[in-house]
Amino acid sequence: MKRGSGQAPNRGAALAQYRRRANFYDLELALFEPIRRRAVARLALVGGDCVLDVGCGTGLSLALLHQAVGAQGRIVGIEQSPEMIDKARQRVERHGWRNVTLLCSPVETAQIAERADAALFHFTHDILRRREAVANVISHLEPGARVVASGLKWARPALWPVNLAVLPAALHSVTSLEGLNRPWSKLADALERLQVESLLAGAVYIASGVVAPRS
Repeated sequence: MKRGSGQAPNRGAALAQYRRRANFYDLELALFEPIRRRAVARLALVGGDCVLDVGCGTGLSLALLHQAVGAQGRIVGIEQSPEMIDKARQRVERHGWRNVTLLCSPVETAQIAERADAALFHFTHDILRRREAVANVISHLEPGARVVASGLKWARPALWPVNLAVLPAALHSVTSLEGLNRPWSKLADALERLQVESLLAGAVYIASGVVAPRS
């Protein structure tokens, strides 16, 4: 499959990709665990909050989110890969979390039953590049809700050795390189006070902002 800079994400390819990766995904993402912790901290969650874990994968963010919102809070994880969300369900059952709802669905058609106070997009490039997916999430967030996105990005062209490392990592985890220079751009129109932090020499970003009031 070709993954040119202008090609849209491919759902069929993504499902096949994560079917292959499901059993090893947690190990593959271990290197980026500090980024996950930093991204969740940017959500500034408090007890009782409702948070959407968009593209939740095997549920690696659930423990941090549960710790932040407490037993009175709510977590909704959305993941289209049956193999990945099955791992997330096993994680929920092991921990006995009763306030976690998991939806096996593409994000753009996910039936989210409530409005949330925050949303996390952690290493979900394909989702962030689907305008309908971003719109569905934003429509289920309260005005002022906190949104954090994190993941791989192209560094500045002068930092070509960094981009040589980004390329194979991206090819392993996304189905389209479109928008990899600014993966958060489709969020930008819906958010206020957008801040973007570059990490690991520009290979990784954390973007954060709040949902603008509805007119």
